[in-house]
Amino acid sequence: MSFSSSVKEELSREITKARHCQMAEIAGIISFAGKVKTEEDDIILSVYTENVILAKRYFELVRKAFKAKPELIVKNRDSGRRIYKIEVIEKIDNPTMFEALKWQAENTEGEIRIEEPVNKLLLMKSCCKRAYLRGAFFAAGSVTDPGKGYHLEIVSPNDDKADRIISEFAYFGIEVKKVIRKGHVVCYIKEGEQISDALNVIGAHTALMELENVRIIKEVRNDVNRRVNCETANINKTVNAAVKQIEDIEYIDKHLGLDNLSPLLQETARIRLENPEAPLKELAGLLDGDCGKSGLNHRLKKLHAIAEELRGTSGGNNG
Repeated sequence: MSFSSSVKEELSREITKARHCQMAEIAGIISFAGKVKTEEDDIILSVYTENVILAKRYFELVRKAFKAKPELIVKNRDSGRRIYKIEVIEKIDNPTMFEALKWQAENTEGEIRIEEPVNKLLLMKSCCKRAYLRGAFFAAGSVTDPGKGYHLEIVSPNDDKADRIISEFAYFGIEVKKVIRKGHVVCYIKEGEQISDALNVIGAHTALMELENVRIIKEVRNDVNRRVNCETANINKTVNAAVKQIEDIEYIDKHLGLDNLSPLLQETARIRLENPEAPLKELAGLLDGDCGKSGLNHRLKKLHAIAEELRGTSGGNNG
């Protein structure tokens, strides 16, 4: 089972007792997976889905919220996949479900016009906003397995419905962006923490914990990698500096002789040659007298200047 499917499976177990929340969730599902048509004196509201979890959820919600008897029709496609159609039929002169959902439905030349994707009056309460977003995610949402990346999206047929999704998530402090893809408006979140917040809003708490566990493991792994890379870079820097210092000392020894250096520089050269891999702090502790890392570095710079003078590339002195 994909991560998206497991999220929807979890949401299907969410108990929505309040009728106003049931209606808000129904409105979310219808907005993104519903179609309306008229036949003679009837209004036919149909929800189509290949997801049996959504089909069962919508069927039960309609039954509970409206005491209705929706019809469930199952069709097999040539591909072998099933499509579920849940149909509710109402009389045009008594559209109970439409009125309860606060839609303004008008029969004009055999067509039903719904003026807005969902009436704001249905989403006055925070719990109803959550239910609406849950319904929208059920109908048109998906979320990537967090082990592979962070991406949650809800595919909308138009800008109005997309803007409502963005607005309702913004109420909970979640930033949702949108992009056009294949004629649809895709509302998406690509930041791990924001996806966690979105899962919390729609009620997918188990999935939220799974995502957070993955995020923690990734953060720890990334932190370890950063530390290793930093330590590796420091080691390489130390080794490269030591190699250059030893090259300078050996050049001086060959072309001038270390015995011609001052006692302090002779001691420094000897200690460096004897400890080619030691960092400056450790090297300073091996010198006689009170010479710290800064003092040792100063001596090594003098040796470098002498070597450069001998190479004929810069001026310097012999310490």
